[in-house]
Amino acid sequence: MARRYFGTDGIRGKVGEAPITPEFVLRLGYAAGKVLAGADRWQKKGSRPTVLIGKDTRVSGYMLEAALEAGFSAAGVDVMLAGPMPTPGIAYLTRALRLAAGVVISASHNPYYDNGIKFFSADGNKLPDNVELQIESQLEQPLDCVSSERLGKARRLDDAGGRYVEFCKSTFPASFDLRGMKIALDCAHGAAYDVAPNVFHELGAEVISLGISPNGFNINDGVGATAPEALVRAVREHGADIGIALDGDADRLQVVDAIGRLYNGDELLYVLVKDRIATAGKVEGAVGTLMTNMAVEVALRNAGVQFERAAVGDRYVLEKLRENGWQLGAEGSGHILSLDRHSTGDGIVSALLVLAAIQRSGKTLAEQLEGVTLFPQKLINVRMSPGADWKSSDAIQTAIANAERALQAHGRVLIRASGTEPVLRVMVEAASETDAIRHAETIAQVVKDATS
Repeated sequence: MARRYFGTDGIRGKVGEAPITPEFVLRLGYAAGKVLAGADRWQKKGSRPTVLIGKDTRVSGYMLEAALEAGFSAAGVDVMLAGPMPTPGIAYLTRALRLAAGVVISASHNPYYDNGIKFFSADGNKLPDNVELQIESQLEQPLDCVSSERLGKARRLDDAGGRYVEFCKSTFPASFDLRGMKIALDCAHGAAYDVAPNVFHELGAEVISLGISPNGFNINDGVGATAPEALVRAVREHGADIGIALDGDADRLQVVDAIGRLYNGDELLYVLVKDRIATAGKVEGAVGTLMTNMAVEVALRNAGVQFERAAVGDRYVLEKLRENGWQLGAEGSGHILSLDRHSTGDGIVSALLVLAAIQRSGKTLAEQLEGVTLFPQKLINVRMSPGADWKSSDAIQTAIANAERALQAHGRVLIRASGTEPVLRVMVEAASETDAIRHAETIAQVVKDATS
């Protein structure tokens, strides 16, 4: 069965347009509730499942939260409401409280007028494909309602934020603290606006906070991990030792050092792997994506660490980590996975891991990344005629082969179609910026000629 609604990270879209409408989300809550209520775990226990709902700070969260709550109640599922809470916080609390599932209302790094719904299973992982397919199948059925005595109830989860703060702190070495450190922290006016400053403050840091005044409309607006310029300015203005930027739902991270240099997920993965080698003696392997900079792959292999690439999306990074039995993976965008700390990507926890690596090594991030110079990348988007079969074009394949032959081990070519528009993304990575630009432009021109 092909997916109709679920993408790589739940269901997402513009509020008021299908599928992000009150009616659909009500039906989604009901369908998910029916699937959960029918699971063997709850049937055997003869008890009622409970679902935890959290959200980011978008104004539409109120509407969608109410619709989800009604749908779950109609299916006979109890609901706990956590209010604004980072996505990884909902994953943690779902597992810690032994609940049936967790639901997050968020569109992550998107603008305020978008929103989405993502689910976590009882163990704090994203729902398995087969469960998502069951929910999609149930969505095709009529919306009904259980009898009054079986309706689900809803209640607020007291101190959800405090519980999550303590979890985050527990991932930082007990022998370390952040006393004497000045940290600039950008919460993107998003879900972490309240909890994140408390984590770093309670560990002893002086915290300079920005992006902590959400009004329903300013999430990710010129702040956060997708707009790190605000953090760079804050670090320089306040003389901070380090800057930490989260996105709207706080599952991704960007870091800025004291001189304003920005470090992405690729570079931070290398730092964490090297730190793990220093403490554990060996790291078998790490996972990146098709977009991970080749310089990081080369550096990890030189350090004796296997490296594998997954499709773009933290869901696929997670799948490959589990497949290989490894712990560390990341996307350049800042989704960082450390499976011995959390079941999902967590911006706050990842930041603490980076800070621990700095303390353990006694070196700055720049010093830890000496010798790891990111390869220049050139990305060109080429519009194609709808339905153009670029993979079967001999001219395109020859152009790709010629570039790969010229680059050899000093670069790579990545061609991938956009999933949302008739565009082919041509990316060339090379040790020389001139080579990257030249080969990308050559291939892009061939693609244009062959597909227009």
